[in-house]
Amino acid sequence: MSTFIPLLGILISLAFLITMAYRGHSVVVIAPISAMIAVLFSGTPMLATYTQIFMPALGGFIVNFFPLFLAGAIFGRLMTVSGLARDLARWISTLLGPQRAILATVIATALLTYGGVSAWVIAFTIYPIASALFREADIPKKLMPAAIALGIFTFATAALPGSPQIHNAIPTRFFDTTSFAAPLLGIIGAAITFSLGMLWLNYRKKQLEKAGEGYTSHYVDGKDPNPNTDDEFEEVGKRGLVVAERTEITSNLHLRGLIGLFPILVVVITNLLFVYVFSKTLDFSYLAEERFGGVDLSNVVGVWSVVVALVTAIIAIFLMSPKAVNDYIKALSDGAKNAVLPVFTTASEVAYGGVIASLAIFAVIRDGLFNVSDNPVIIGSLATAVIAGITGSSSGGLTIAMQSFAEYLIPLADAQGISLDFLHRAMAMASVSFDSLPHNGAIVTLLLVTGMTHRQSYKDIGVVTVIVPFIGVLAIIGLGFLFPALQ
Repeated sequence: MSTFIPLLGILISLAFLITMAYRGHSVVVIAPISAMIAVLFSGTPMLATYTQIFMPALGGFIVNFFPLFLAGAIFGRLMTVSGLARDLARWISTLLGPQRAILATVIATALLTYGGVSAWVIAFTIYPIASALFREADIPKKLMPAAIALGIFTFATAALPGSPQIHNAIPTRFFDTTSFAAPLLGIIGAAITFSLGMLWLNYRKKQLEKAGEGYTSHYVDGKDPNPNTDDEFEEVGKRGLVVAERTEITSNLHLRGLIGLFPILVVVITNLLFVYVFSKTLDFSYLAEERFGGVDLSNVVGVWSVVVALVTAIIAIFLMSPKAVNDYIKALSDGAKNAVLPVFTTASEVAYGGVIASLAIFAVIRDGLFNVSDNPVIIGSLATAVIAGITGSSSGGLTIAMQSFAEYLIPLADAQGISLDFLHRAMAMASVSFDSLPHNGAIVTLLLVTGMTHRQSYKDIGVVTVIVPFIGVLAIIGLGFLFPALQ
């Protein structure tokens, strides 16, 4: 069979996946259908591919990363139910003031992201606060989704060392690295991404102000045309304050803000201690036993450190408000439910990639990428960005790239004296670039939450979540090779 028909099948399956995901259909259903379209064109047995390739790939991702999704979802739910996330966001917005609404929104969302709260929780938590700030400063509401997206989907997710988000944990399973891989490059990349994103948003703010646009410029006949009004999401935020009020947390906003920051500090510090202290002082030799998989600590420390950090923070929240234990126990169940759909969605995208990677035509595609360069960092970053863009998923695209290319990239990196920590950081950052194309599910959800449309807000979202992060990736790649000590 010529390469044309199998390649056409992949393109059709991708078009189907992107179109259906953009229209809001569940990837859990769409991914296997899309995979079978590609299989049909390749002439490979469909049932065997589904049960022997698609499902094991889906299950493998869940086995490796469900603890992260579970702990993260529970932690995020507790941060919301306790009112801690909202207190933190309000405190930051008060410190900076409405005149710096964009900066306050970005910093608040980035802190929550770096603390391990999921994007879905953050979007609902930050919206009523950002809305009030933007309205008071009369900043066009169309810029709000981009400000939130810059804080959630870019530097705090994959650039900052120690981030407990799944994107920073995935490479650890393949490269035996930790979530603190290439810390200096990560910090530099985060600073570049944050700075360029803020420059763009402030430029756009001034540009729109000169054009006479304000917060209500999108209104039609004096009313917000979107049914998801501010009041609806304000009510969501109010529900998060019930426990805080019942447990008699002080009304002092600054103190409440610091209290809200505490669980995030617990996540970061515990993660750091596990990686650099506990993993080196405690005895983990039992991992070599066959019943535990016969692995080394380096194979699991990246996931373990984050899970332990999140669980420690969960315990800390319970201890901070013992009177609210009944509400928190309910939040455990709610958080567990919230973890199921995201992990299955991402796992389905990973399984789709696993099927594509199993097809004979994929070897041709892989060889084409390796012909672009013999540098593993360039190959890995490019492959990750492209696959994440195709699937509309940063974590899914990164996992697919790792599964498909890691075994080829590691010996290349060793032969060229390139640190796997460097490769980890570059590929993690590349995953949060092209993934944010219009069909990305998180982008679609963010627009729904904020009451904006792609026509109104995607231009700015695209700049700060696609172009700016990719510039950040290119910058750290260049710096990593110019100054090898940074690797």
